[in-house]
Amino acid sequence: MPHDPQPDPRFDDFLFLQAQNAGLFLGQIPHPVTGEKSLNLRAAKSVLDCLEMLEIKTQNNLTSNENKLLEAALANIRNLYQKHL
Repeated sequence: MPHDPQPDPRFDDFLFLQAQNAGLFLGQIPHPVTGEKSLNLRAAKSVLDCLEMLEIKTQNNLTSNENKLLEAALANIRNLYQKHL
């Protein structure tokens, strides 16, 4: 019997939060208190590492839309991160 993953709206919310954090750490989003943009590559790498681990651990357990969202988040964060190296 094939496995049919069920969608979980918390997953989308989690990914958006992580992408927002990465954007903050990569200077794309201003700090909500100071309004200033700053760069924290260590924190951005931590977010990226966690999402890469999540990709491996959830393999074949995500809906098609969840998988696309995760892939897009990873691609965008990797691209921004590489630009700062």
